[in-house]
Amino acid sequence: MTKLAQRFVRKQAVVTGGGSGIGRAIAERLAAEGASVAIFELRAEAGAEAAAAIRAAGGSARVIACDVANTESVRAAFAQVEKLDVLVNNAGIAHVGDVLTTTPEDLDRIYAVNVKGVYHGLHFGVPKLIANGGGAIVNIASTVSKIAVKDRFAYGMSKGAVLTMTLSVARDFVDKKIRCNCVCPARVHTPFVDGYVAKNYPGREAETMAQLAAAQPIGRMGEPREVAALVAFLASDEAGFVTGSAYDIDGGVIALR
Repeated sequence: MTKLAQRFVRKQAVVTGGGSGIGRAIAERLAAEGASVAIFELRAEAGAEAAAAIRAAGGSARVIACDVANTESVRAAFAQVEKLDVLVNNAGIAHVGDVLTTTPEDLDRIYAVNVKGVYHGLHFGVPKLIANGGGAIVNIASTVSKIAVKDRFAYGMSKGAVLTMTLSVARDFVDKKIRCNCVCPARVHTPFVDGYVAKNYPGREAETMAQLAAAQPIGRMGEPREVAALVAFLASDEAGFVTGSAYDIDGGVIALR
């Protein structure tokens, strides 16, 4: 394996939802480049497994129990972070449905995690970054922040909010040496996708996975490690002139659709 640059030595990072999928890949990448990573995770077992894997690989990681939808939970989690250089707001949930099939309860659930959860990360994380003299924020948005996808009414709403929060924070805190960007992935092959396909398309898993891959112009789904590489760049000093930007990582979905 190619040795990675050590861009985050002596830096402290927080990754919400870092116990699985894209969040775990981000936590692993930052730790592999020298960061001490605090994984904010609702699912204790997943968080512990991710942190253990990072430590086994020679990195530094710990788990802090956190429900990003709960204000006091996030307040308590950040109280355990003495210094902050990099904040990655990754935690999120999905929902399938249009405006007619999305119930008020569905909308509230998506809002609580995907919108208010990111707000909480920013609300409690930005003061830590200011106290440290600045730093970098990367929010995980989505291609549906920019384009419409069938039956993604609530999810699209929530990820559009992530994009606009990114722009607002970048504008409001540029004078505090805080950079804020977001990445907009298309479909990424994570354990969530495997579980969703197995649950909803039993006996048709291979066919369905092929359809999901073919829906992207490049002919496959993205990989968590690819998103993590982009996040690591945006969080690093190499991206010191980049703020208020939304980076597509989508296999051509937006440009070539």
